[in-house]
Amino acid sequence: MLHLVLSDIHANMDALTAVLEDAARQGEARVLVLGDLVGYGGEPNAVVDLVRSLPDVTAIRGNHDRVACGIGDADNFNMAARTSARITAELLTARNRDYLRGLPAGPLAVSDWLEICHGTPYDEDEYIFDETDALYAIRSASRPLCLFGHTHAPFAIKLAGDDIDYLDVSTGASIPIQDGVRYLANVGSVGQPRDGDPRAAYGILDSEARTLTCYRVAYDVEKAQARIRAAGLPDALARRLGIGR
Repeated sequence: MLHLVLSDIHANMDALTAVLEDAARQGEARVLVLGDLVGYGGEPNAVVDLVRSLPDVTAIRGNHDRVACGIGDADNFNMAARTSARITAELLTARNRDYLRGLPAGPLAVSDWLEICHGTPYDEDEYIFDETDALYAIRSASRPLCLFGHTHAPFAIKLAGDDIDYLDVSTGASIPIQDGVRYLANVGSVGQPRDGDPRAAYGILDSEARTLTCYRVAYDVEKAQARIRAAGLPDALARRLGIGR
């Protein structure tokens, strides 16, 4: 079985559409959404509607989803994020707001060897920024492979005994999932990459071949920027899409 791994879509309909079209070439896949469907982007309803329409999808919530649907606060958000959350909340339909409210928190077990979370396995809002964070997170996971989002940057490590290795997450690179080894991986952000590459990021997890492959796909960034501005969101959110930061 193939799993299409999506994280941090952030209401970027143009990026999401490009990813789904690109990933379709791999074949039918179960979709895993690692949180933050909304926030920052200009099309929250279109994104939620599209995710809801997918035939086989498992999704968890992110911090922007919680704030936008009214079950979380924006105390830790910067000004642009707070403004985005407020406008997103105003734009969301009641149906889509209820959908976001119903999303489970991570970590969520997908199988006996796979779990997904937004921030970390021990706290859905925590960020993994360095080796110390990563080691604590990987040792907190309940499954051999833990997929996470939140940082908007591709990243992967494996832990075999006490030996930690950083893994290649460049475009097209495949990570073999070996027995007896623990893995922690982030395939990057669909809708707001922050690793200097503006292309939308996603992953394909092949449960039979036991590989995780990272992909990037170009999309119409200018169109996504125009949607952000049309929604009245901070212009900085549009500008950052062009530089992948």
